[in-house]
Amino acid sequence: MQRNIAIYGKGGIGKSTVSSHLSAFWGLKGHRVALIGCDPKRDTTLLLTGNKRVKPVLQALKENEDIRNCFVNGYANVLCSEIGGPEPGVGCAGRGLLLAFELIDRLGILRNTEIILYDVPGDVVCGGFVVPMKRGSEVYIVTSGEYLSLYAANNICKGAENAGSKVGGLILNSKFDLELERRIVEEFANAVGTEVVGVIPYLKRLKECEILGKTVFQLQGSEYEVSVFQEVAERILENKPSGKVGGLEDEELIAILEKFYSSSFSQTQNSQKE
Repeated sequence: MQRNIAIYGKGGIGKSTVSSHLSAFWGLKGHRVALIGCDPKRDTTLLLTGNKRVKPVLQALKENEDIRNCFVNGYANVLCSEIGGPEPGVGCAGRGLLLAFELIDRLGILRNTEIILYDVPGDVVCGGFVVPMKRGSEVYIVTSGEYLSLYAANNICKGAENAGSKVGGLILNSKFDLELERRIVEEFANAVGTEVVGVIPYLKRLKECEILGKTVFQLQGSEYEVSVFQEVAERILENKPSGKVGGLEDEELIAILEKFYSSSFSQTQNSQKE
């Protein structure tokens, strides 16, 4: 049975890095995997293609080319593609997603794929960007413990709720204080009705990955980094989401952050006095 997995999150939170590593791990384990970038920036698949950009599906459509040429085999035999989008300020990327997926389905390009992973920006969950949710996808949200990241995660939960989609859980991608962020994100997960399925600490090695266009699986001496992504990938593959989430009101979200940040700030002040 084919599994559709959609990775959402605020822009810059690390969705593409997480998506690439999940896809690579599953590919290395022998699964037939496709990674579909749904961000107009077209940068989802770079770690799997050695920083070589794949021609976007929407550009091929505009130029009357066969979109099957927009699907290339990357590292770990992952089928890589980018949907692309319009120029800034022109057109609607969401509508482009809908058109692209309709044609991909008609041509049966992903018919023999076991796992399809969608990397989707989630700063604004408009009608078009819930298209991956509506494809029977399990939704996983990458977030940190920062306000704007959680604000986007909360909006994504609301979008999933409205779309009738199941949220499989949150993936914490730490940005400043792993333990504090863990407590915040776990509290948020409990409040919206889901769980934290993965924790990724700050990894300097990922900067090297970006420059080289490689995953940590390809770098020497990266056993710890490999174990981090392996744990997340295995947890998601074993997961069977059954419930639906409910987004919070803005005041409820802020209350969660105030609870932890106030406590952390007080502890820091007391420590400085001592």
